[in-house]
Amino acid sequence: MPIYKILFLDIDGTILKPDDTIEVSTKSAIAEMKKQKIEVVLATGRPIHEISEIGEELNITSFIGYNGALAIYEGRTIFAEPMKSIDVQYILDVAIGNGHEVVLYTAAKNYLTTLDSDLVKSFLQQFHLRQNALFSEAVINDILGMTIITSGKSGHELYQFNDGIHLSQVNIEGMQHCFDVIRDRVNKGVGVEFLLNRLGIERESSIAFGDGMNDKEMLSFVGEGFAMGNAHPDLFQHAKHRTTSVTDAGIYNGLKSIGLIK
Repeated sequence: MPIYKILFLDIDGTILKPDDTIEVSTKSAIAEMKKQKIEVVLATGRPIHEISEIGEELNITSFIGYNGALAIYEGRTIFAEPMKSIDVQYILDVAIGNGHEVVLYTAAKNYLTTLDSDLVKSFLQQFHLRQNALFSEAVINDILGMTIITSGKSGHELYQFNDGIHLSQVNIEGMQHCFDVIRDRVNKGVGVEFLLNRLGIERESSIAFGDGMNDKEMLSFVGEGFAMGNAHPDLFQHAKHRTTSVTDAGIYNGLKSIGLIK
C-alpha cells in the first residue's frame, strides 16, 4: 500500500452538504488525516477569499482555488495564473449579446456584470459570495476565473472556444444553468500537480475527492481519486473509486476503504 501524504478535497457537494453544513463524519475524517500527518488541501472552484470560514472550521490553511488558477500553501501564495484578457473579453461579449451574466474572480473580489438580476442574487446567496462589485475594465488583467450564468441549461453552447478552454456545469441543485470557465492547462489537476512537485510528494501518495466535472482532471491525476456518490454522472469514468454521497459519509467511507480509517 502506498504511503499517503496529501489529501485534496473539493468543497461544494463533497465537503458541504446541500444545506451548507458539514457532516460530523467528514470533520472526523479530516482530523484523523491531520493526526496521521497527511496534508489536507481544499481544492475548489470558489474564490479563496470567500472560503476562510470553512478553512477555519476544518483547521485547513492550504488551498487550490479558482479551479486551479491560484494556490496557497500554509497561508503563502505559491502560484497564480490570471486568464488572458482576450478570452475574458470574448466571454463578456457573448454573454452580453445573449442576456447572460458573468461572475469574474480576482484574488481579492468578485466582479459581476450586474448586481440586480435575480439569477445573480441567487448565485451569490448559494455560494456565500460577499466581496462583490460591478466589473470594470480596470481589473480585466487580474481575472483568475469566471462563471457564466445563463438563462437555461443549454445556453453554454453559444460559447465557442478553440484556445484550450471549456465550460463545466456547476453540479449543485438549482445551479445547473451556471458554468465554470475551465482552462485546459489551468485546472485543479494542474494545480495539484504543481503543488505535489513543489512539496516533493509523489503522485501515488495523493488522494482526492470531488463531485463535479471541474474535478475530473484532479481525480484523474492523483493516485487515489474518489467520485462522490452524488457526483455528476460523467465524472465516474475519471475516478479510480466511487464512494458514498456527501450526505452519507462519502469522505469518511472513501478513506476507510483504502485503510486510512479503521
